Amino acid sequence: SLENMALTKEDILNAIAEMPVMELVELIEAAEEKFNVSAAAAVAVAGPAAGGDAAAAEEKTEFDVVMTSFGGNKVAVIKAVRGATGLGLKEAKEVVESAPKAIKEGVSKDEAEALKKELEEAGAEVEIK
Repeated sequence: SLENMALTKEDILNAIAEMPVMELVELIEAAEEKFNVSAAAAVAVAGPAAGGDAAAAEEKTEFDVVMTSFGGNKVAVIKAVRGATGLGLKEAKEVVESAPKAIKEGVSKDEAEALKKELEEAGAEVEIK
């Protein structure tokens, strides 16, 4: 019967865990649209509240790479954004043109610094937050 075919939360989580990062990004965006919510807000609410700002700053393990300006070579920056995110040309161009814009969020310090270097070499101005 159809009732026995229902997906459990565990089935769904396992399927999500096996997705490539870009598919996961698309899934999150689709869920945000469908349910008219922001995943970022949910994370902010669910995140740790205790410990004070000093402790939080010391323990920071996730960083956002924010492009503040695409500089003088937009084409090179679009290529760098495409390479870093797997976005299509149109989507990457929209991201670049909407600076200041987070290119990647919640990444490790190493990944954030590598992406910042890559984008800066292409001509963009980038901050790690």
